[in-house]
Amino acid sequence: MPMAFKIRSSKFRHIYGSIPKKDLCYENIKITRNTHDSNFCAVNPKFLAVVTETGGGGSFLCIPLRSSGRVDPKTPHVCGHAGVVLDIKFNPFNDNIIASSSEDCTVKVWSIPEDGLKTNLSEWIVDLHGHKRRVGYIEWHPTAENILLSAGFDYKCVLWNVEQAEPVNVISCHDNTVFSMSWNQDGSLFSTSCKDKKLRVIDPRMARVAAESPVQDNLGSRAWKSVFLGDTGRVFTSFHSRFCDREIAVWDLKNMSAPMRTEGIDNSSSILLPYYDQDTKIMYLAGKGDSNIRYFEIDDESPYTHYLNSFITSDPQRGLGVMPKRGCNTERCEVMRFYKLHASKNLIEPLSMIVPRKSSVFHEDIYPPTASQIPSLSADEWISGQTRGQILMSMLDGHVTNSPKVSSAKAVQNKDSSLSQAPTITTYKAVNRPRPEGSVSTQPYAGETTANTNHRNIPASLRNIKQLSTNEEFVSIKDEPQSNGIPLEPPSPSGQSTVKKVWSPASPKSPATNGFAGGDSDSYTRHQNAAFSPGFFQAYLIKRDHQMSTSRGCHRNTQCNQNGHSVTHVKKVWSVPQSPATPHWLGESPPNEAELRKAYFKQLEEISSLKEQISLKDKRIRQLEEEISVLKLPIAREINVQDQSEC
Repeated sequence: MPMAFKIRSSKFRHIYGSIPKKDLCYENIKITRNTHDSNFCAVNPKFLAVVTETGGGGSFLCIPLRSSGRVDPKTPHVCGHAGVVLDIKFNPFNDNIIASSSEDCTVKVWSIPEDGLKTNLSEWIVDLHGHKRRVGYIEWHPTAENILLSAGFDYKCVLWNVEQAEPVNVISCHDNTVFSMSWNQDGSLFSTSCKDKKLRVIDPRMARVAAESPVQDNLGSRAWKSVFLGDTGRVFTSFHSRFCDREIAVWDLKNMSAPMRTEGIDNSSSILLPYYDQDTKIMYLAGKGDSNIRYFEIDDESPYTHYLNSFITSDPQRGLGVMPKRGCNTERCEVMRFYKLHASKNLIEPLSMIVPRKSSVFHEDIYPPTASQIPSLSADEWISGQTRGQILMSMLDGHVTNSPKVSSAKAVQNKDSSLSQAPTITTYKAVNRPRPEGSVSTQPYAGETTANTNHRNIPASLRNIKQLSTNEEFVSIKDEPQSNGIPLEPPSPSGQSTVKKVWSPASPKSPATNGFAGGDSDSYTRHQNAAFSPGFFQAYLIKRDHQMSTSRGCHRNTQCNQNGHSVTHVKKVWSVPQSPATPHWLGESPPNEAELRKAYFKQLEEISSLKEQISLKDKRIRQLEEEISVLKLPIAREINVQDQSEC
């Protein structure tokens, strides 16, 4: 008796792609020719944004979604970057806010007017500096408001609090270029794929690796991608093998020694970009330069991936923009909508993925509750350690369908069985305590010890940076300069010194010392109090100059201000570690004129950066004052009406 062949049933087996008419497409858009492996396109129910080809600097086009057809060549652009734009992403909680990353090493956040741009937009609302090389990828947090993650070609990921324009954490656990980032469903973890052939799952608030795969010897040299599979605790990857075959794999966070499943796709050379729909659990795969889109259904049981079908067109794609589920048309049974950037034409074409149904009524089985525009947590709540799932909405009428519970962040289990707790991150509002003018009291505030009162002399932005959970180690500064760390920079010609973090590139971290020299946790506290004390720098600089003048047989004085203390400036940047074998200025080679001139120009850059920050703060204050005045007008009118009625 022959064995019966069983076909797996699925309500998404017959999904097909639909291309609209030409008048619903977007023509005459000069799409960028950059070979970077991002999407170059972002879309939401209001706007369509695409990176365009420009002669100088970087810009992207942002037009209302309803403005289909032939786009005017004189349409205003967003053009504030000094380098080519590499990635753009809309804020999931505000359709008018978009972030962009560029080759100029910055991340900028823009506000698009409700009715679109009338003139070129060159004034950003937030400008984020922290990367030393170009910034290739950015991702908004899925549940917390105003939290942004960026990955640069300096091998670092920076977590930003956009509301305060400040970094939360600097994650430098990668040994090579980061190829992709993906948040899990509640935003407590994110995964990265790296050029060192390792898949990492990182806790962003602790800036540490929660799970890591070994080096995958079967991977080729091309870029590969990873994406979280919702809240299942699994990660999906697409990559090229050593034999240039395109493959996909599913990983379990509980066992990262090997993938749960690996499946071959084809032997094409283009990079596979995965797009996961967590509502329907369908994974779409589209290659740059390919003319087809494959889709798989993800299952919780083996074999975990089930091939459904593929949508084939005649023209290759340069990238795809993905419409959020709340923007899909339920009357057409549309479960996904892509915006295809044609590689050979100046054309953007909407592609609708449709489940065939006979009636146009709302189908609950293919439209479960989806992510809404309501953030689950504020930035400060998430930074403090709270975790909360997404607030979901109904696709039928838009009402909220759940109220997720709040949980605290969990500690990460290290290999040595020691638990590392989440760091306390202080925002600008928390550390900027008001103090009466002219007061120079050194008495501690409520809840503050006398040992750390000298932090009041440090700018609030620096005090925030001091508490960042970075993966960079410090060397305790004592009377003698350390041989395993990079010493402080020399004073500028004006007598001002620049404070920089001291690196210890060779010293490994240990749970007992938390990565700091000194042997106990108090060593770091003493180092902080000493390193940021003006008196310490004065004594240190005098002793250094005395040693240098003695070795040269000459005398050199350190310039001070009127109060007898050196003026200290801090620049809000992260410096690349230098080799400890060649210190910057200490030892046999004293500072020459070129180094002093370089330090002088660094001071000028710092002043301009501080002025820019002050102008942004003033602008925000004026906006708040205008909003307050608008709110006060109706109240004042009501009071006048009441007074007149009483009279």
